[in-house]
Amino acid sequence: MARTAIGCEPLVGSLTPSKKREYRVTNKLQEGKRPLYAVVFNFIDSRYFNVFATVGGNRVTVYQCLEGGVIAALQSYVDEDKEESFYTVSWACNVDGIPFLVAGGINGIIRVIDVSNEKLHKSFVGHGDSINEIRTQPLKPSLVVSASKDESVRLWNVQTGICILIFAGAGGHRNEVLSVDFHPSDIYRIASCGMDNTVKIWSMKEFWTYVEKSFTWTDLPSKFPTKYVQFPVFIASVHSNYVDCNRWLGDFILSKVKLSVDNEIVLWEPKMKEQSPGEGTADILQKYPVPECDIWFIKFSCDFHYNAAAIGNREGKIFVWELQSSPPVLIARLSHAQSKSPIRQTAMSYDGSTILSCCEDGAIWRWDAIPT
Repeated sequence: MARTAIGCEPLVGSLTPSKKREYRVTNKLQEGKRPLYAVVFNFIDSRYFNVFATVGGNRVTVYQCLEGGVIAALQSYVDEDKEESFYTVSWACNVDGIPFLVAGGINGIIRVIDVSNEKLHKSFVGHGDSINEIRTQPLKPSLVVSASKDESVRLWNVQTGICILIFAGAGGHRNEVLSVDFHPSDIYRIASCGMDNTVKIWSMKEFWTYVEKSFTWTDLPSKFPTKYVQFPVFIASVHSNYVDCNRWLGDFILSKVKLSVDNEIVLWEPKMKEQSPGEGTADILQKYPVPECDIWFIKFSCDFHYNAAAIGNREGKIFVWELQSSPPVLIARLSHAQSKSPIRQTAMSYDGSTILSCCEDGAIWRWDAIPT
């Protein structure tokens, strides 16, 4: 277990906004009555950088951000099961670059939607409980990873419908897995976190032949030799409560913890011991406070180049933190008199000039940077 080093106290960001960039509300859409749990821009295909998707209830909806604050609804997919409640959605594509949306939720079934023809492409059954997050491999966007309440993380090929790897077992999570992320440049590496208060880093390097095999497999997906990855290469106990969102920032990790007192996003460096896998230290570098964020399942988002992170809170406010500065700088604190509902997730556009929030009351808010 990675312990926290002493003597290198982390830098804590000030909650006084620097006003480096100011935003204003340009739109508010009421999608329905059911809570919206996820909103995500398409960073996979440069033709669709202004297209985003939301999930709430048994519905996946696709929109486009147009000039002047306009939001155009493009598509809507309604699951056949009225009891489904989607918690997460991610953009992916097949090997020909056709855009897919991959969604999952309370039923534990992953739905892959072909956005080019508005049809259900595939359904992945495998998880034994609800799915809390799906993320796409940016370097190979036909690969997605899912984090589940069943204490496992699974790697899937959306092209062929194959479950390639299952990250679970002796060294795996001991409670719900709440978040998972692919390393931006090391194709073999993922990080996962959850209700067991840990962040685990996993390597796919020795299993990569199976990943390659999944693209050429012609037999039934159920006959594929899915492999278990039982031991992570690193386990960090950076937090003392649920960790419900983690993202790589280069080789560092940003993780958010649900606490009753000081809610924050923490930036830390995993320092591994080469000789003993799983062990090492976590060097906490910076902390980004987020007031009134003491309910779990609130996720932050970053722009394409990870210059900034936006996170909502229980009171409908958004905090925009600069990620590339030390000590941390609060770019802006966004609030509106009518935005009072908890914000489950934000989405920052490619350049960070637009911020979307999806709320517990079924609303989508759009904020645009004020030109200077």
